[in-house]
Amino acid sequence: MKIKTKKLSYERVMALPREKHLEPLRPNRILQLAVRVLSILDLWPVKFSYTTQGMEKISKKEPCLILMNHSSFIDLKIVSRIFFPKRYGIVCTSDGFVGQKWLMRLLGCIPTQKFVSDLSLIRDMEFMLKKKKTSVLMFPEASYSFDGTATPLPRKMGVLLKKLNVPVVTVITEGAFARDPLYNCLQKRKVKVSAKVSVLATAQELKTLTVAELDQKLDEAFGFDNFRWQQENNVVIKEKFRADGLNRILYKCPHCGTEGETEGKGISLKCHHCGAEYELTETGKLKALNVEPKFDHIPDWYVWQRDQVRQELENGTYLLDKEVDIGVMVNYKAIYMVGSGRLTHTAEGFTLTGCDGKLEYSQGPLSCYSLYADYYWYEIGDVICIGNHDVLYYCFPKGGDVVAKTRIATEELYKLKKRRPVKIAAE
Repeated sequence: MKIKTKKLSYERVMALPREKHLEPLRPNRILQLAVRVLSILDLWPVKFSYTTQGMEKISKKEPCLILMNHSSFIDLKIVSRIFFPKRYGIVCTSDGFVGQKWLMRLLGCIPTQKFVSDLSLIRDMEFMLKKKKTSVLMFPEASYSFDGTATPLPRKMGVLLKKLNVPVVTVITEGAFARDPLYNCLQKRKVKVSAKVSVLATAQELKTLTVAELDQKLDEAFGFDNFRWQQENNVVIKEKFRADGLNRILYKCPHCGTEGETEGKGISLKCHHCGAEYELTETGKLKALNVEPKFDHIPDWYVWQRDQVRQELENGTYLLDKEVDIGVMVNYKAIYMVGSGRLTHTAEGFTLTGCDGKLEYSQGPLSCYSLYADYYWYEIGDVICIGNHDVLYYCFPKGGDVVAKTRIATEELYKLKKRRPVKIAAE
């Protein structure tokens, strides 16, 4: 899927009028039916099925909050299959409205900015649930999983659940990630997909549970590992491109410590610096081919990288300094490509400069607990997005696999800054 872009000078973009907030609409019945019909095309080949638990405790007419893990582009079609003809609004990233604002509104979509505090979102969700008597679908992780495990959930989500005071339903998919992992260049594999639909809490139960208890229940519901699931269920993926792009998430060699020289291609991942090579087996395990194995489980390698980044932050050596192409969003007309610049990330947060000195934006480390980062974003390229309610900056790095490390660093820096000061990266 592509997005509308337009080349424009930075000065002209910043002078454009901003979007006015509009109350969300109940989803249009005809469009809702169209989505249901179109979803058949994707769900039939994967032999989709689902199970339910506790749904009898909720009235079919009762609006609820649907919380779903974010694995792949098939997620929305899964929800349509499970809940149709129930009407539900969809909390989605604001760039999804670019070039198709009214279609998205008629589908019941509620725009928000990922990892940016948004009080209007809470009001919009309340409006949809209370005034429109319409359910709301939300992806609490906010971003697709990189390594097949849950991305961080916002703390004190329980506060939101208690405030909304409607039944909470979770939808956790199995197979959706294995079929189309984000790193794998949009190449689909032959995998069956299923989902588990469960009532996390009824409206009455929400009154008796504390915020901490609700957060714990959410953590348990979203405590999945897609690669472990694949291995335990002996899900075989025979495609010869299954390791394509694996370097996007496994960017650092555990044998020589070099970053940015791993390459995932075909069925193997190889470090071009030291020659260490692993095969991604048909059941999702890593098999060392010419070295003593360091890891056989992709999430374990990813966790090791996280530990390495945390150490860099603690000793003051972490630094991202990258040339980027820059896209800007100030309204839903287009993503405005304003030129190139430089993105740096240190213990003091992000700094973006460019457009012949006209652009200079800084963002502190406590502004967000995670980072909006994506691979092959709308078929443009890997992206790191920073910004605020007024403007979003989409930064496309020129070469190198820096997206995963930058997201990890953002998350770890937030946690460290919450606890104590961190040294500034050396120049």
